[in-house]
Amino acid sequence: MGTPTQITDAPPPAQQPTVDKRAARGATRPGDRIFLGLSRGSGILLLVIMAAIAVFLTYRASLAISKDQGNFLTTFQWDTNLVPPNFGIAVLAFGTVVSSIVAMVIAVPVAVAIALFLTHYAPRRMRGPIAYVIDLLAAVPSIVYGLWGALVLVPHMNGLFGWLNDYFGWTGVFSWEGGAPRSMLTVGILLAIMILPIITNVSREVFRQVPQMHEEAALALGATRWEVIRMAVIPFGRSGVISASMLGLGRALGETMAVATVLSPTFDIQASLLDPGGGTFAQNIASKFGEATEFGRDALIASGLVLFVITLLVNGAARAIIARRKEYSGANA
Repeated sequence: MGTPTQITDAPPPAQQPTVDKRAARGATRPGDRIFLGLSRGSGILLLVIMAAIAVFLTYRASLAISKDQGNFLTTFQWDTNLVPPNFGIAVLAFGTVVSSIVAMVIAVPVAVAIALFLTHYAPRRMRGPIAYVIDLLAAVPSIVYGLWGALVLVPHMNGLFGWLNDYFGWTGVFSWEGGAPRSMLTVGILLAIMILPIITNVSREVFRQVPQMHEEAALALGATRWEVIRMAVIPFGRSGVISASMLGLGRALGETMAVATVLSPTFDIQASLLDPGGGTFAQNIASKFGEATEFGRDALIASGLVLFVITLLVNGAARAIIARRKEYSGANA
């Protein structure tokens, strides 16, 4: 006789999880609905505020520009009390851009170097105190930086200006005739000190997020510590460093009291960074707003509109750069 075949029951088909159609459409719990509404409202409110600022600036600026005798973009003069008024932003735009570029050229390499030192070179017991001091620098008010710049930095710039004039004066950019060192280079150095903590802190946090596996893989291939940083750390944090730099640039573009305290403003453009003179949008608004007439305030608002547009363009360019490089970031690996 043959062995009877055992018949086993087939397992029941697995039940498909039921999907709540209400949950698929959105939040169902009261807390979720409230949070969704607050988040969505906050985003809409931000857009409304930005639009309101743009409309206000555009309206008040149009009142002033329509009565301007000179060319608003190219005139090297700011006199709103003339009849008809004659004012322009050529000197202000030049000074704002130049001082910010000087600040970025100085601050970004130093900030990235400090961030790399804190994350990859400094002993553990040193990282905390150094990071604490950097955080303290970020909390110092602008007017304190301005007073320090006027009383300490400016009197000690003669030696640096003389050295630059002796060795690089032939370029014209660093020629110096011995005037007071209240120039664009001094402003740029002060702005670099002010934005250094912002760029350092953000870059440090970005470098800390580098996957340990990336660094260990590079070390396993025989890379030195610098090669690990160059091949694994910096490519991973490039987008973060760009974002940090744009944050610092935003503060440099709009800095007011520190620049007004250090700079000797004049409405002319100096070829040398060491000669006193020049001006910035924020400094001009701060120094003239209190004594300006109603029309003068409209003119200052017009210059503020230009600064507003420059800031938006800088942020847009930063977003575009980050979007182009995000596929190379280690965060997407």
